[in-house]
Amino acid sequence: MNWYEALIFGLVQGLTEFLPVSSDGHLEIVKFLFGGIEESFLFSVAVHGATVLSILVVFRKDIMNLFGGVLKFRMNEETVYALKLIVSMIPVAIVGFTLKDEVESLFVADMDITGSFLLVTALFLLVGHFVPKREKPITYGGAFLMGIAQALAVLPGLSRSGSTISTGLALGNSKNDLARFSFLMVIVPIVGANFMEAVTLEPQAADGVLFPLIVAFVAAFVSGYVACRWMIDIVKKGKLGWFALYCILIGLTLIIFA
Repeated sequence: MNWYEALIFGLVQGLTEFLPVSSDGHLEIVKFLFGGIEESFLFSVAVHGATVLSILVVFRKDIMNLFGGVLKFRMNEETVYALKLIVSMIPVAIVGFTLKDEVESLFVADMDITGSFLLVTALFLLVGHFVPKREKPITYGGAFLMGIAQALAVLPGLSRSGSTISTGLALGNSKNDLARFSFLMVIVPIVGANFMEAVTLEPQAADGVLFPLIVAFVAAFVSGYVACRWMIDIVKKGKLGWFALYCILIGLTLIIFA
């Protein structure tokens, strides 16, 4: 992968990781457009690590408050919130440990698969857009259901943020709470998955690709930071319908023409 391909991969990963349009699905589209170019594990670790870093920067105050509350070692508001985050991570952990090979077999730049799951993403977004808005707090059960939505979003074309936020909206959760919870619940799964990949890399894996790797990392971090801040405002304003239309148009285009 050369530097400009790395730049495109980084920008696409950073923007689509947080916008409800599926980062994995769009990376599959990029691979298809580049003639089946392969994204190495090293690039995957770099761009996903960059997007996690952008979340940490955006939510640094919230994360510090959570740690401060948890380290008091009593059942306070921060500890309860952290426990709900842990509950939300259970489904994706189960999928990661039991169905890893089956999921990876779908990442073959097949536009029928990607297009079909983009249409499913559109359905999630339409549900989230049209359900009556309420202000219920996130419960342990709701966190687990959002976790199931996150686990389903390992499929190419199914948006993680779109499915988790729409699930929360369907449960009647507050839009302000969902914007934060949806992004915080992905930190540990992404870090864990990338750690598992990183420990299997050979030390010489970065030889000859260090510059493209840096380009991809910086592009993913900057675009991820912008998209994360943008998505927070989008969720608060409840404007998910336009992304549903986008997913329908792209999904149908891929199925019909690609």
